[in-house]
Amino acid sequence: MKRIIIIGAGPGGYETAVAAAKKGHEVVIISDGPVGGTCLNEGCIPTKALCRNAEVMETLSRASVFGVDIPSYSCDFSKVQSRKEEVVAQLRSGVEFLLRNKNITLVYGKASFKDSHCVKVSSEDPDVDGKEYEGDAVIIACGSYSATLPIPGNDLPGVISSREILKLEEVPGTLCVIGAGVIGLEFASIFKSFGSDVKVVEFCKDILPRFDTDLAKRLKQALSKRGIEIETSAGVQSIEQTADGKLKVTYSKKDKLNEIVADKVLMAVGRRPAVKAVNLDDIGVEYTPKGVVVDANMRTNVPGVYAIGDICGGMMLAHVATFQGYRALADIDGEDCNIDLSVVPAAVFTYPEAAVVGLSEDDCKNAQISAKCAKSMFRANGKALSMDEPEGFCKLVYYSGEPDGKYVDGQILGCHLFGAHAADLVQEIAALITRKATVSQFKDIIHAHPTLGEVVMNAAHSI
Repeated sequence: MKRIIIIGAGPGGYETAVAAAKKGHEVVIISDGPVGGTCLNEGCIPTKALCRNAEVMETLSRASVFGVDIPSYSCDFSKVQSRKEEVVAQLRSGVEFLLRNKNITLVYGKASFKDSHCVKVSSEDPDVDGKEYEGDAVIIACGSYSATLPIPGNDLPGVISSREILKLEEVPGTLCVIGAGVIGLEFASIFKSFGSDVKVVEFCKDILPRFDTDLAKRLKQALSKRGIEIETSAGVQSIEQTADGKLKVTYSKKDKLNEIVADKVLMAVGRRPAVKAVNLDDIGVEYTPKGVVVDANMRTNVPGVYAIGDICGGMMLAHVATFQGYRALADIDGEDCNIDLSVVPAAVFTYPEAAVVGLSEDDCKNAQISAKCAKSMFRANGKALSMDEPEGFCKLVYYSGEPDGKYVDGQILGCHLFGAHAADLVQEIAALITRKATVSQFKDIIHAHPTLGEVVMNAAHSI
């Protein structure tokens, strides 16, 4: 058995630590902050707690559709925030419990490399400060940080990040969101449900630039119908404070300057790998501004040193970090690993939801892959109509051509979902893509009726 040092206790770090301990390895995991990392403490989990509150608000707003008369209701934001903190605290204690393993030593402090197999810890705890830990392998899982635009006024009071918006004590009357990626749109959707007047400014020509074009357009329409104003192809130039304490966002569109005045401005222009969180230069680990350079097994250029999760760049998702950790652990043990890191489902928890996995129609065109698409609509689904959730569609992308050694005719390449519970529905297609299933094979799978899963099934049957 080996001794493994893990720097970072986010999902990638702590899940890998638990998996390694189960295999009998001795693990030292060093956390510069609460366990759970960005995902648990200031990302996925608190945001999804707010999403649920927002969903309840949306249901109440149309209660009359279900024959329920609610004369009035309001949002107690302090209780919303308290509930969110309770969810985070419960899950954090669960992670701490998992790490109370005889094979795991949890150390709180900031790690730095003494050499490629020895890590020193700086800590406010005198019993920990200065301690050194040696290992057969080191896994770097330091995560990422919120990016910001290099524009005048980006540091003004009221210009906040995704971390700070989670700590607001009251719902802003007006909110300007800079960036229409996943983070920006989720918060735009949440705070619209809470009662904010929300405006979104995006530099690219479409929202969700990396998503399927059809999906992005439909989601933009749905959000616009809810009253969220979205300006695309708009470049933010500056942020200024007005005489009455508000914030004026100036952006250019079609060579014309425009302004948005808001109480708060959310800077949601992506995240950057935290390559400076640990002294990589001192041991010669190769990295770029896009992240630490690793191979398919998460090995860096320094023998025995691995990197996983957001610090590697690419798809900055908690589940990606976890499975990259499993892949690194398999390599440490000299085992084969069948995890396919090219098949990664991703979701946007707006209202309605969106989710994707695999290749898009545009991906196939750019790669000259012979592909066709099939669609089905939520409005034709009995469960969706019963839920009063008719908005949405499923788009299946499949190979259409002669077998070429990589694909066979009808092989499922991708799925793009927009509508209720899209994040849950996409997982079925992730499994099928991983197993290289065809549309014909998918058609043979019986789906329960009435369920939203039939939306996906009907896309296949439409071929």
